[in-house]
Amino acid sequence: MATTLRRGTVDDAQTLSLLAARTFSETFGHLYRPEDLSAFLAESYAVERQRLILAHPDYAVWLLERDGVAIGHAAAGPCGLPHREASAGDGELKRLYLLREAQGSGEGGRMMDAAMEWLLRDGPRTLWVGVWSQNFGAQRFYSRYGFEKVGEYLFPVGEARDLEFILRRLA
Repeated sequence: MATTLRRGTVDDAQTLSLLAARTFSETFGHLYRPEDLSAFLAESYAVERQRLILAHPDYAVWLLERDGVAIGHAAAGPCGLPHREASAGDGELKRLYLLREAQGSGEGGRMMDAAMEWLLRDGPRTLWVGVWSQNFGAQRFYSRYGFEKVGEYLFPVGEARDLEFILRRLA
């Protein structure tokens, strides 16, 4: 089945909200108490929040679609990770998720390439990504793009605090 990758618009806020909640739940939902997961999804992936991200000129979101149905998404923007060496002008891969059924298809690389091209559109700069400490596949994936671990922080989901690794790729 053919897929298309396109830049998201504010009209995609509802689709992005549903897709982001579903992909996060598929990937990490088993780690959290139901009430913590529900509260996190409601806040982090609210339609209005997605609309703001999609409308913001400093952010970009891509939707991967198969036969017109969204199956993956990636988002990039200014670095917001808590690292002492992160500075204004640095970029960050904020999200890169595929539905479970689409994982292993090579489409993650396609979305990553689009995000990297956008992040580096004005020339080389330092790039960042946060990844769960136990997501070894994602860590290997990002290392293929030149990212290396440079720090850690705790990512809150309700009462849970996940150990996240901060990865960086120097300009």
